[in-house]
Amino acid sequence: MTGPARWTAALVGAALLATVGLPRRRPAAPDAQHAAARGRLGLVFDVGGRGDKSFNDAAYAGLLRAQRELGLEVAFLEPASSEDREAAMRLFAAQGMDLVIGVGFIFSSDVDRVARDFPRVRFACVDYAPPPGGAPPNVAGLAFHEEEGSYLVGAVAGLLSKTRHVGFVGGMRGPLIRKFEVGYEAGVHATCSACMVHSVYVGSTPDAFRDPAKGKAVAIAEMAEGADVLYHAAGATGHGVFEAAHDAERLAIGVDSDQWAEMPGTVVTSMVKRADVSVFDTIRATVDGHFEGGMHLFGVKDGAVDYVHEGPHAALLPADVVARVEALRADVASGRIVVPRE
Repeated sequence: MTGPARWTAALVGAALLATVGLPRRRPAAPDAQHAAARGRLGLVFDVGGRGDKSFNDAAYAGLLRAQRELGLEVAFLEPASSEDREAAMRLFAAQGMDLVIGVGFIFSSDVDRVARDFPRVRFACVDYAPPPGGAPPNVAGLAFHEEEGSYLVGAVAGLLSKTRHVGFVGGMRGPLIRKFEVGYEAGVHATCSACMVHSVYVGSTPDAFRDPAKGKAVAIAEMAEGADVLYHAAGATGHGVFEAAHDAERLAIGVDSDQWAEMPGTVVTSMVKRADVSVFDTIRATVDGHFEGGMHLFGVKDGAVDYVHEGPHAALLPADVVARVEALRADVASGRIVVPRE
């Protein structure tokens, strides 16, 4: 199976130090040769990078699945700073990649600029926010109903809280993370109308997604106000939230991926956003000749947004809690409940 090698790249005009995955040649089997000829893919990570056990890792899983199942050549870049996002995407576009993927809403304007300069290259952006005039025709925007998954874990928090105080820790303040907060608050109040939600944002720049120390400090402050269940939407900053909850013997809720393994016994569930599915489906459509620009929205109804409620990683969830939240989940999927997003 093809496995990415690692090397360091320097971009002209930009101080970009990045970890890059380059493919080795697959064995000369006819099927593999045919598949490799169908497409070359490049992915640029969001701040926090690989190993965040969250959003970036989910997108990376989709890339590796495409490499494994479709036999494609794949590469990835981890920008050293947020200023290097555009330079990284330009590098892949200049190399003639068939699809270049940016991970995270902060890529949106970068994707637009590069896509206009490389109209023959296709681009995709996870959590894409289109400009007022609409996306360039060669950009596929992948977006999610995060408020729906946050509603479900909010309902869990409302049912599990003994103090009637729960916490939310957001990363970078903005419309995207606001959806998590609003959905969570609605879910909490759906099962505990008397509960108070304490919400704090770590910062106003992308660095707010990679500051575990600040995440821990914010979580400690919320617990001092009585919060006994904490939900984060803060990328790698959430590691600090888990640590604080563990130290205080409180409960925490993960985000984007199943984060139980980060702190077993503390992480009671996670809001799951299947960035891996959206990335893989977009890659497959591209190499099959069915790439479509424009917005592609995924939610509970599609199975792309959910919460962890089965198996050993949901062992801390009582059966009556799961039953109550599952009823709410069915109502969200059917449209009987429309979760607010702002």
